[in-house]
Amino acid sequence: MNEERIAQFAEEAKQLSVRGGRGDRERLLLVLSVLGIVVGIVLVIVGGVVVSGAGSTVDQNAALATSTFIGLGLLLAGGALFIRYSLARFMRFWLVRLVHEQRTDTDRIIAALGGATPGGSNGPSAPASQPDGTTAS
Repeated sequence: MNEERIAQFAEEAKQLSVRGGRGDRERLLLVLSVLGIVVGIVLVIVGGVVVSGAGSTVDQNAALATSTFIGLGLLLAGGALFIRYSLARFMRFWLVRLVHEQRTDTDRIIAALGGATPGGSNGPSAPASQPDGTTAS
C-alpha cells in the first residue's frame, strides 16, 4: 500500500506546473554563507594580529576598520544566511515527512475500518435529519 501512495504522490507532483530550480540557488547561497563565515573569521584574526603589531593609534584604527570590522560583518551575515537556509531545508524535509506520515496513518485507519467510507454501505451513516432540522434518534 505504501508503494501505491508513493506512486500516487509522484504522479500528483508531475501534474503540478511548478519549477524545481530553486534548490540550486539555495545551495549556492548556503555555500556562500559558509564561505562568508570562513573569510570573516580569517579577517578578524588577521585584523587582530595587525592591530597588535601596529604602533600608533591611527594605524590600529585603520587596521580595525579595514579587516576586523569587515570580518565581523561577513561573519554575522554568513551566520545569518547559514541559519536561514539550513532551517528552510530542514523545514521542507520535516513537512514532506509529516505529509507522508499522515497519509500512511490515514491508510492504516482505512485498512483498520475495513475500507469503510462515511455514509457508505460498509460504514456508519450519518443520522437522518427531520424536516424541522432535528436528527432522528
